[in-house]
Amino acid sequence: MRKREEELSSDKLAQLIVQGMQEKKAEDIQVLDLRKVNNAVADFFVICSGSSDKHIEAIADSVKDEVHKICGQLPWHQEGGNNKSWLLLDYVDVVSHVFSNNTREFYKLENLWADAEVTSVPTTT
Repeated sequence: MRKREEELSSDKLAQLIVQGMQEKKAEDIQVLDLRKVNNAVADFFVICSGSSDKHIEAIADSVKDEVHKICGQLPWHQEGGNNKSWLLLDYVDVVSHVFSNNTREFYKLENLWADAEVTSVPTTT
């Protein structure tokens, strides 16, 4: 019997993504609430940094595992698997970005979406 996919609100999905990031000690987690931004491509961006290629990959895998475990969803689309300096997991209403520090500094998504309400997630120990 196939597990029934549970429908989650975009804010709950963003929280699950944050949990997946925290499981692997992601750095500088930021949640950008784009719901009040005109022409936004999603409700939320959840952004973090990893310290190495393997760390970035582990964070992305943890996000996928956490979301799938709770609601049975897989990303609608993924990008960046080849270069590992940036991995994107697109859940339609919520998009997860896992960056290397240099790549994050280059793209500066937080500045690009400056109208978003930004929540910094405290680092867990």
